[in-house]
Amino acid sequence: MSIFLNVFDLILDWLLLYLFPITVSILAILIGYIIYFILKRQFTSLVKHEKLELTTANNITKIIKYLISLIIITAILIQFAESLGVITALFTLAGGTIIGFAAMNTIGNMIAGIIIMVSRPFIVGDRIIYMDRIADITEIKLIYTTMVDLDNIKISVPNQKLITQEVFDFGKKEIIRRHVTITPGFEEDRKKVEEVLLEAAGKVQQVLKDPKPYVWINSFQSYAVEYRLYVFITDIKHLPLIESELHKAVLDSCKEYKIDIRTPLLHKQIDE
Repeated sequence: MSIFLNVFDLILDWLLLYLFPITVSILAILIGYIIYFILKRQFTSLVKHEKLELTTANNITKIIKYLISLIIITAILIQFAESLGVITALFTLAGGTIIGFAAMNTIGNMIAGIIIMVSRPFIVGDRIIYMDRIADITEIKLIYTTMVDLDNIKISVPNQKLITQEVFDFGKKEIIRRHVTITPGFEEDRKKVEEVLLEAAGKVQQVLKDPKPYVWINSFQSYAVEYRLYVFITDIKHLPLIESELHKAVLDSCKEYKIDIRTPLLHKQIDE
């Protein structure tokens, strides 16, 4: 019985000795929780009113949660700094240094993730070209961004890489311009070539009538003229299919009107 009383006395003495630090620590935890709850509720309201995307709200909420937790832990450690002792402090310093070096890439990706969420170079659902691959953004997280390419392969890219490399964003339903280039010889009638190309564009259902397709002479080569047909589309999800259909239409129309689109120098050398 005396052992239990001694233990009880020790606990009581410790509580009386550290009453203020314990009170401060409890208050810090309560205040941190209340702040986190209020902010989380605000972000939920913004998502409900479509003023903020769900993914962005979740990521910001996680960041706030980590920051509040770090502040609370720091506040508690400061209160009990004297009782931790020198040895514990050294272990804490060494452990913090090791963890800091190990987490450098993770922190860098988190900062890059925040930059992507704030600057919004692309959002979930956008179709992009990244590293010469067409893919759809499916999720933007703090550490990495997830996308699915045309082969239905899921790709996870660290956010640091995304902000240091070129990303071409087609959006979701934006009007984008695409083109097809042909190089018939100088003997082909210019007006005829332009009419044939515009007729080919009209055969592709997904090509918009407004803005209208148009043809430019892009450059003069040694044995050919470079014509470029420009068209506008909005069906981003079927971009590769539309481009294929456009190339087919141009090829068929050129064959129908007997416009030779082979490289003039090459086929002349072969004929000779």
